[in-house]
Amino acid sequence: MARLGVPPGLRRALTFWRRSIQARVVASTLLLSAAVISGVGWFLLSSTKDGLLEHRVDAVLAEAEASTEEARNRLEAASGTEVNASRQQRELADQIIARGDTRGFSVVLGVPAREGARLSDGGPEYTTDLDLVSVPETLQQHFDQVAPTAWTYTTIRTRTDAGDVVAEPGIVVGSQIILPSDGNTYTFYFLFPLDEEQETLGLVTRALFTAAAALLILVAGITWLVARQVVTPIRMARQVAERLASGRLQERLRVTGEDDLARLATSFNQMASNLQRQIRQLEELSRVQRRFVSDVSHELRTPLTTVRMAGDVLHDARASFDPVTARAAELLQVELDRFEVLLADLLEISRFDAGAAVLEADDVNLVDVAHRVVDATRALADQRGVRVVVESPGHPCLAEADVRRVERIIRNLITNAIDHADTGLGEEIKVLLGSDDHAAAIAVRDYGVGLAPGESAMVFNRFWRADPARARTSGGTGLGLSIALEDTHLHGGWLQAWGRPGQGAQFRLTLPRRAGDPLRHSPLPLVPVDADDPVPEKTR
Repeated sequence: MARLGVPPGLRRALTFWRRSIQARVVASTLLLSAAVISGVGWFLLSSTKDGLLEHRVDAVLAEAEASTEEARNRLEAASGTEVNASRQQRELADQIIARGDTRGFSVVLGVPAREGARLSDGGPEYTTDLDLVSVPETLQQHFDQVAPTAWTYTTIRTRTDAGDVVAEPGIVVGSQIILPSDGNTYTFYFLFPLDEEQETLGLVTRALFTAAAALLILVAGITWLVARQVVTPIRMARQVAERLASGRLQERLRVTGEDDLARLATSFNQMASNLQRQIRQLEELSRVQRRFVSDVSHELRTPLTTVRMAGDVLHDARASFDPVTARAAELLQVELDRFEVLLADLLEISRFDAGAAVLEADDVNLVDVAHRVVDATRALADQRGVRVVVESPGHPCLAEADVRRVERIIRNLITNAIDHADTGLGEEIKVLLGSDDHAAAIAVRDYGVGLAPGESAMVFNRFWRADPARARTSGGTGLGLSIALEDTHLHGGWLQAWGRPGQGAQFRLTLPRRAGDPLRHSPLPLVPVDADDPVPEKTR
């Protein structure tokens, strides 16, 4: 089912990103390379821009100084011959403006220097189509009084024949001269456009962007190829490992070359060979062990039958024996019964180990099975002085199961609870049942010795005992819970245990309502409602 709110394309991309080391290596390399290239490009552009502007400033200052010096020379040559200040000012401005037209810059001849005098007040001579706002206010303030040559950056605005205003970056240089006819100081403003530098900077910028894009593509390609050389053997190792995990133990990696990856492949193949050899040894040992258990169990039946016949004769005639011999005959009968149960359990375990156990599923009511098992174990419960109580939900708890195996599981759980009941407390053993649309469950709660932390994961091991000092009053063999767990797995169910020292234990069996359906929850809680610690033990 698709995740809500995530488009399929994005989900596939995210999956590819999570699973592909090659893609992440390429992406991280590209990001780092882009950061480095951006830093280097910014430095180069800044250096180029500063160099171009510095060279241009030197050139415009020299040009402004030359134009001002030429104006001074003309004024000195005409000194004393011209007394009309307006005409002398206009002629001087026309000469400088003409020079600017030929050399590509604009000129503004301002009003006499005085506090607050501005070009916008009227009276200046300037290049045709030039907007006087191109001269910054700060520069005009600088020349309110007699001051040395100064310059600043500005935006040169001119008007076209169509009446449009064109703005371009530029440099404005201010220089003062004294007009001999009236003795006033006038300021020349020389405005030099930076269009050539702007074009040069744009060309350099485009070249850097093109080179950066080409370099990133080249880095991506190189990184992809290098990462592929490293990732491909890893992918092959993953595929071979998956085949080994599926049971194809003969799979090996192909070794080419003598580099680190080739040595890794060699080591991997050696590991696979060792694992294959050890697994085959374990399989052979397991096969021999299963065969041994099966053969011994079968072979012991014949002498056990003979011993049983002799034991029955002795047990029947024990009334004629002396007390010691009569007691020996009774103990022999009890141990023979336990020996027969042990042989039956060993045969059942060998069938599970050999994979020969077969499930005969039918509709089973766990309530009926629980009452039947409680009635069968009542004598043992009375002997231990405990009472077993069935708490049914008031409706059938149905499941598709093998009734013989389910009855054996419940009997093992109840006899185990009776075996570990604390008779001094006078507590009763509770058998709880529950079901829903997907699962049916039965739980056996006792108040006996309990389980220490971690023991709930060991209680189903073969021949394991929670209290080694406690006698098996029920005649158990130590295989009951192991067989119960195997029976549960055969049904596709859960058999779980909870316990705390001093609080007793609870075992819970959960079966699917329909055979083969997966289990996702249980109708009964694993931790009893009367437990002091609500945190469940790790279950099996």
